[in-house]
Amino acid sequence: MYTDRNLVCRECGQEFVFSAGEQTFFASKGLQNDPQRCPTCRAVARRNRQAGAVREYHAAVCARCGSQAMVPFAPRHDRPVYCSTCFDVVRGQPATSPA
Repeated sequence: MYTDRNLVCRECGQEFVFSAGEQTFFASKGLQNDPQRCPTCRAVARRNRQAGAVREYHAAVCARCGSQAMVPFAPRHDRPVYCSTCFDVVRGQPATSPA
């Protein structure tokens, strides 16, 4: 059903294999998006979270209400960013398929 795919890590830019086994695991957990980081960068991010490293926050404008929001990731122009209140509302809605 699944075949190995090559992806590019958004952190280090290196190509990595998203194996058929990993894809099966992701699907079993209900995860719909491909991983954005290679296993090495994921491990570093996990260690930083566990060590209580200070997260860098970025200013953004909420795509739903237009208010200022601080988010723990660098906003991208191809995906909407929501403030905490709007995120809770949007998260409660059923997911829609891309057209």
